[in-house]
Amino acid sequence: MANQFEALRRSLIERSVRGPGTTAPAAREAAFANTGVPEGAKDLVDTVAKNAWKVTDEQVAAAAQQLPEDAVFELVVCAAMGQASRQLEAARAALAAVTKEQA
Repeated sequence: MANQFEALRRSLIERSVRGPGTTAPAAREAAFANTGVPEGAKDLVDTVAKNAWKVTDEQVAAAAQQLPEDAVFELVVCAAMGQASRQLEAARAALAAVTKEQA
């Protein structure tokens, strides 16, 4: 089951970040990593990655003034997926460390 989950997760990331879209894959990869994000979406992507519950309508509107609406959506999705992936990896590392200590 874990292998199926990983395969699905990798496939979703690959399709979202590197698949067809409005924005260039490099911009979506930047949003996924939350580094080097295009200036028009930098504040929004950073908020999605660090404090998603604090995203404001103003941030979305500001990004939409700089970028097409589809691009804003793609960058937000990539930012959320990137942060979720980083959190998953941190949780796995913590679990591995505890499991190793108990062995």
